[in-house]
Amino acid sequence: MTETTKAKTKLQEYYYGLGKRKTAVARVRLYANGKGNFTVNDKPLDDFIKTSIGHTVIKAPLRLTGTMKNFDISVKVDGGGTSAQNDAIRHGISRALLEYNDTFRGTLKKAGFLTRDARVKERKKPGLKRARRAPQFSKR
Repeated sequence: MTETTKAKTKLQEYYYGLGKRKTAVARVRLYANGKGNFTVNDKPLDDFIKTSIGHTVIKAPLRLTGTMKNFDISVKVDGGGTSAQNDAIRHGISRALLEYNDTFRGTLKKAGFLTRDARVKERKKPGLKRARRAPQFSKR
């Protein structure tokens, strides 16, 4: 490690990751030497996300890399629904973990946490009810 890299890591107080899914955007900050505190939009995680599935999805990258209690995590998320927000937070945490330690890349990539899920709602087409739903056919 060079002198400039050491100086940079000492000045850096958090690791940043941006996660996206559909229209949800999550800005994640991992504060090193934390106690495992987790806030989403200035609320504790339990108050913001009510389901246990949401907690499992969000904490998956931390559990996979074994860094559950190493960070205090602050997240600002907006847009999308609850499921898309959970996936965006997971994506953001995974990217921030890469800034912290690049050796996690193989583990996170294999689990699919670094890939931005590009699926979005298809636009409505003219002459149709929705993107692909045609008007009901009436013979008479």
